[in-house]
Parts: sequence; C-alpha cells; structure tokens
Amino acid sequence: MTAETPLTWLYVPGDRPDVVRKARGSGADVVIVDLEDAVAPDRKEYARSAAVELLCEPASPTTAPVHVRVHTEADVLALAGLPGLAELRLPKITHAASVHHIAALAPGVPLCPLLESALGIEHAYTVASAHPQVRSIGLGEADLRADLGVRDDAGLDWSRSRVVVAARAAGLAPPTQSVFPDVLDLDGLWASCAHGRALGFLGRAAIHPRQLPVIERAFRPTPQEVEAAQEIVEAAREQAGALALPDGRFVDAAVVAQAHRTLALAGRGR
Repeated sequence: MTAETPLTWLYVPGDRPDVVRKARGSGADVVIVDLEDAVAPDRKEYARSAAVELLCEPASPTTAPVHVRVHTEADVLALAGLPGLAELRLPKITHAASVHHIAALAPGVPLCPLLESALGIEHAYTVASAHPQVRSIGLGEADLRADLGVRDDAGLDWSRSRVVVAARAAGLAPPTQSVFPDVLDLDGLWASCAHGRALGFLGRAAIHPRQLPVIERAFRPTPQEVEAAQEIVEAAREQAGALALPDGRFVDAAVVAQAHRTLALAGRGR
C-alpha cells in the first residue's frame, strides 16, 4: 500500500462521454466507464465507440485513470491496447476459465473480475488466482442479492468476507465495496462504509459525486488510529522482535506491518 492507494471509484454511463470527462475531474481516484448495466441496449454500440474515443485522447496527469466495465467480448477487443485504459472490470464472472479467455483477448491489461452470483462466490479464490493479469476482485451486490434471494443486508456478509479472504489469499489488494444505491442517504452510506471497512474492504465505488467525500473519510484512518500506529512503529524501531507497549498491547511483526499500512493510507495524497 502506498500514498497513492485509491479509495474512491466513480461509475459513469459509457453513453455519456461529456459526463465521463467531467467525472475525471470530480475528485474520484478512479473513473469507471460503464458499458454494462448503466447503458440501454440500443445505446451499447455508441457507448463502446465513445469509450474508444475517450481512451485515445491524451490524458492530463491530474485526471483520474479510467477503468471500463465491459458488457461483451466485442467491448474487450475494441478497448484492449488503448493508451488510456487502466483496467477492465469483468461482470458476472463465475469460473477461472472466463478470466483466462478475457486475458487472452486483452494481453497485459489489468483485470478485475466481479463476482455476482452464488457460483461466482463459491469460486472466489480460483477466480482471484486465475491469471497474473487479475489485479483485484469485487462484488456485484445487486445481482448477488437477487441470486441469493436476500432481503436483509446482513445476508450478504458471508459472501463479502469470502471475497475479502479470497483476495488476500491470492495476494491481491483488499477488494473495494460495492455501490451504495441511495445517493441521498449519506448517513446510511457512512454506516455502510464503516461496516465494510470492519469486514476488510478498502475504499468503495460510488454512483454520484456527492458520495465521494463520505467514502474518502470513512476509509481514511482516524486520528486515534494514526496515533496508535505511530506508537507501534516507533516502538519497533527501538526494539526488534515481539514487544509489549506500556499499555499492555502485544506487538509483533504482523502488527507492525499493519501499522505501516495505516500510516501510508493516512498520508495518501499529501
């Protein structure tokens, strides 16, 4: 984890190139051009051509990188190799074979498979470890909720934890939380982010710019967490190996590593 660790991803419909360009200056760490659910069937081809045009444009160093959630194999073939493409997000992945197929169509392009069904969750680790081009995995909670017949949000927690564990076991970055669908309920978004952070997610996708500051604050370490991490790092400098702090907390190498990650995240963007 570095000071550049992203925390906010903003979804934008691919058939609204004017909105996509505006989103790149919205403050989001990453902009996700959506060619799938956010685009009507009769607008899919236009959305693809608009995405190709956007990704061929020179990018300013101050604009957010662009990921694309694809809809079809034709999208992958059209986008692979374009200079402005940072990552492909692959919806409704259920098997490692699908990842290998896309990787062959888009060699060298970072991939993020999205698990959106019970079968996808069951294969979480094999998908996460399927190919070196897989840089992250994520959940598509709307489809997963429908597939499982879950009404209460807590019904998704086992699947969420499964994805967090699979990502870690595969050596990937912590997954980002799925979108919070109510763009007006910022208190609800905050509480949901706090819960997701407790489960091991890092950062979150948004569907409106007003959600970005809430997500940013929710996933940054608190002043108390930063202070505790600084104390641990300083103590580790003075004494190698396991040690006990004055307040009784036991510190070993794993705790020190977590403290360094906390400080790196706290310094993000400074």
